[in-house]
Amino acid sequence: MSTSWTAFGGDLHLDLTERRAAGAGLRAALEDALREAVQDGRLAPGTRLPSSRALGEDLGVARNTVVEAYGQLTAEGWLSSRQGSGTTVARRAAPEPVRGRRPAARPAPRRATAPYDLTSGRPDLSLFPRTAWLAAARRALATAPHEALDYGSPLGRIELRQALTHYLARVRGVRTDPDHLLVCTGVTQGLGLLCAALRDRGAQSLAVEEYGLPPQHAVVRAAGLATVPVPLDADGVLVDRLDRLDPRAGALLLTPAHQYPTGAALAAERRAAAVRWAREQDRYVIEDDYDGEFRYDRQPLGAMQALDPERVVYAGTTAKSLAPGLRLAWLALPDALVEPVARLKALADTMSPVLDQLTLAELITSGTYDRHVRRCRLHYRRRRDRLVAALAEHAPHVRVTGIAAGLHVVLRLPPGSTPEPELLARAEHFGLSLKGLAWHRAAPAPADTPPALVIGYSTPPDHAFPAAVRALCELLRTA
Repeated sequence: MSTSWTAFGGDLHLDLTERRAAGAGLRAALEDALREAVQDGRLAPGTRLPSSRALGEDLGVARNTVVEAYGQLTAEGWLSSRQGSGTTVARRAAPEPVRGRRPAARPAPRRATAPYDLTSGRPDLSLFPRTAWLAAARRALATAPHEALDYGSPLGRIELRQALTHYLARVRGVRTDPDHLLVCTGVTQGLGLLCAALRDRGAQSLAVEEYGLPPQHAVVRAAGLATVPVPLDADGVLVDRLDRLDPRAGALLLTPAHQYPTGAALAAERRAAAVRWAREQDRYVIEDDYDGEFRYDRQPLGAMQALDPERVVYAGTTAKSLAPGLRLAWLALPDALVEPVARLKALADTMSPVLDQLTLAELITSGTYDRHVRRCRLHYRRRRDRLVAALAEHAPHVRVTGIAAGLHVVLRLPPGSTPEPELLARAEHFGLSLKGLAWHRAAPAPADTPPALVIGYSTPPDHAFPAAVRALCELLRTA
């Protein structure tokens, strides 16, 4: 559902489709879309909006829905309305939300403002294989059939799904086929689609690991499901606690290869127990293969999905191996979820961009992708070794965990150290951008929890990495 109109010579596109697919009501979706258009500058202060009747007709919604949305945004200070003058964007730059109403959720900026970025979750973008990508794109475009550029299956291009079928079987032990793979724009979108499908099946909540990614938890809640945290220990999630969960939980979201952010690998007996729980309770396990490509000091762990492809949804992405900006990810779906998730994908954005899919398929089938991942693995291992050696020398009181795989480590400070919020504030004075372990909790931590920091070592460029490590060691010495 979208519309465009012209105001003072400028076009504005307003798209409600994705918000509606995520479960928002018409009025809430319209309010959020207008709010976003004001915040990102597409609707400048003073811009006159269409009449409620005209906008309602363009969107195919009742006029009253538009009137109510305009009224709410006027009350919040985003819009201004005067009799005889219509509705315009308010001239004050940053209106405050009305008391008692939660502001619209906005994604946190990903770019750090401090000189040294040690936040986790992003790769070293200087490693992106620009030359190889460009060559693969040329080959893919030259050989692609004309129909590849048309509207296609919401599952994604068959070339990529075939390439992924063989690659995932070879590298991660995933058992799937092209008809059960869906290409999506990031694991975030895939998770949202899965949650919406589970909600339609009657689920009211999703079990999540005690520590994880708050943006993912927000996606779950936006899809209409509550999050139910499950405790962790050194061997991963405590599967024996699953029987105590809300019986309306539709699935369990896991990062079994390298738990994010603690770094634990889910023990084999717990993997089997989680799958058994899913079978017996008619539920699913969603396996986010976070950092699955990057392992250093242990034997590779195969995907949990191989234990039962009809109960485990496998989610993978190029966000860490190539770049998050590509927005390429995939789901290996059980048979019962293929149709509902594909239908929701079609409603969300019809399909993912074709040319990037064809390029990735070419990279995989030519062997270039394998070579690139091996090169990245060596680069990140060297980074990790330098960081761990520096910490052992300059901050021996800090326990370093989660180092066997991935792109980050967890630094656990002894009890009685500087409280985590104060330590994070102090980090800014050392030019460091980083996050504490508490930020990743699905529920508030007990007051006596010792401080811990999640340190990503992939992002700083090579020339800045030594200085970033020195600043981190200085920070820890003050703790």
